[in-house]
Parts: sequence; structure tokens; C-alpha cells
Amino acid sequence: MTSTDKNENSVEEKISPNDEQLDDGSMPLTSHLEELRSRIIKSLLAVVVGSCSSYFCLDEITKFLTEPVGKLYYMQPGEAFFTYLKIDIVAGFLIALPIIFFHVWKFFLPALTKSERAALGILVPSSVILFFGGLAFSFFLIMPIALKFFMGFSTDDLQTMFSFQNYFDFVIMFALPFGFVFEMPLVIIVLGKLGVLTSEFLGKYRRIIFFLSFVIGALVTTPDVITQIAVAIPVMMLYEVGYLVVKYILRK
Repeated sequence: MTSTDKNENSVEEKISPNDEQLDDGSMPLTSHLEELRSRIIKSLLAVVVGSCSSYFCLDEITKFLTEPVGKLYYMQPGEAFFTYLKIDIVAGFLIALPIIFFHVWKFFLPALTKSERAALGILVPSSVILFFGGLAFSFFLIMPIALKFFMGFSTDDLQTMFSFQNYFDFVIMFALPFGFVFEMPLVIIVLGKLGVLTSEFLGKYRRIIFFLSFVIGALVTTPDVITQIAVAIPVMMLYEVGYLVVKYILRK
């Protein structure tokens, strides 16, 4: 065997099918982990850049968030500083949201065919719109009702006095979960396309999801039945949209 043949064989050994990304988008586990690590780092860097940008309008953001309750107080020396820092990080996360969703969907889409990967241009803006729609729904509709309920316990001897940190934690507790809940139809559609979920499965557990939506409404809102329904109905509608797309468009 000549030296040329040996070199060709060594090259073929180094470039094995296990080390290449196949035409159908599949790749070995190590490559998946490396890609996941890379996308997490890029997403974190996007949050850092977003936080640096939001720092310059931090006062306006804080004023907007605290407008429903007015004057706030801080009880500990470092409370104001760390709360401002937390607000800045959350604002940076929201600014970086398009990039984060891009990397999230980009990580999962290699399991699809090349033509289906074109859906990335639809998934990213849809994810951002739905997420901010959930935040707006919570902040402008649900949270004011909850605040009015909790502030109704104040009396002449028991005055309402919100801590800066506790109030912001309250806002995050109400707003962010709704942002992720509003992603439900996209998650259902993608999982349906991947074959993880079927219309039969979604239809089977539809009643349970509807029941849980009212449970969620009861947990995150006041004892007012109307408010609980106002929370449950969007969750039910989002689930139904995902179910109908999987059944009639994807035909899974």
C-alpha cells in the first residue's frame, strides 16, 4: 500500500458518519450537547447586552412598573440596589427575547426536514408576540384586579405599605408565567410535527386541561369568579388552537 492510499484511508476514518450532520438533520449526542452549550452562551450574552441597554432607561421602566401602586419603600440597606439590578436583568431578558427564541427553535428544528426549517421565520416572531401578549394580559388585566383585592384589606389601623422588592417579585410572579403559558399553541404544534403529540392524545386530555385552566385561574387570581374565568378562557383557547392545528393542518 502506498503512502497516498494510507493518507486517504486515515482521512476516511476521521470523517465518519457519526461525526457528520446527516441530511435529515440528525447528529450524535455530543454534537447536540455542544450546540446546546453554544446556544445557551449566546442567549446569555444577548441578555447581558439587553441589560446594558435597559440600564439607560431604568428609571422609566421602574416608574411604569410601579404606577399601579404609587409610592414604594425599601426596608433594608441593599434592597433598592438589588431590586433595581433584578429589574434591569428582567428587562434585558425581554429585550433579548427574539434572540433567545431564535436559538431555542433553532436547536429543535434540525429534527425537521430542510423545507420545514423555513418555519423558523414564523416561529420566532410568533413566539415573541405571544409572550408579550401574555405579559400584557397579566399586567393590564389580571394584576390590577389582584392588587385591588389585596389592598382592600387595609383599614384605619392597618395601612398598605408595599416594599420595593416584594412588589416587584409580585409583578414577576403574575406576569412571566402568563408569557410562557401563551406559548402553548406553538409548543403543541412543534411537538405535533415531531410526532411527540397527536390529536388523539390532545383530545383525550382536553377536559383535564380545561379543568386545570380553572384551577390556575383560582390560584393566581382573587376569589372573584369572573376573574377566574377571564384567566381560564385564554388558556383553553390557546390549547384548542394547538389541538386544531395538529388535527386538521398537520393531520397527526
